[in-house]
Amino acid sequence: MIVESREAKVFAALAISMTVGVVILQSLGNNPPSAGAFCLSRYTRAVPVEEAVLSRAAQPVGRWRRIEMYYSGTMSGNIQQLAFLSGLGNPEDINCHYVICNGIGGSDGQIQPTEKWQRQQPVNHDWLSHQSQEASGGQTIFICVIADGETTRPTDMQIQITEALVKGLCRKFDIQSESIHYPSDWQ
Repeated sequence: MIVESREAKVFAALAISMTVGVVILQSLGNNPPSAGAFCLSRYTRAVPVEEAVLSRAAQPVGRWRRIEMYYSGTMSGNIQQLAFLSGLGNPEDINCHYVICNGIGGSDGQIQPTEKWQRQQPVNHDWLSHQSQEASGGQTIFICVIADGETTRPTDMQIQITEALVKGLCRKFDIQSESIHYPSDWQ
């Protein structure tokens, strides 16, 4: 008799807690709770690396031979904001292949492929150093990490996502590790 009443109490407690959980989740709707230490809600709007590597244009294997990361020189931003700040106005003209956001202007670690990547076009070399221009030959993938490199450093999420993107690009285009260049103070 005691065992039956204990089982009934446990079952009732379980049913009540599940009902309360469902009510709470339904009341949140499409607004996930803020990201905590182990919360995966920060990934809900992220573009998976496998999807970010793809483009609308054909991607021949030998097309890309190098990868170079650089800081945006800004404390915040995304493709649209960087285009505005650089005086381009049109996000399609931005001179990089990817933008990795830092949580201010885009979700932390959000990968934003640019139109240059979608069309598999090289960047405009006017802004590159002479050494980078000679080394790239139009075969370098440029990744802009939103940070100024001085007062704002890349977030842990930006570092993780950038490294995952680089690994995916290296696999896809057979790029060797010696052809990957991070900013001198990366990590």
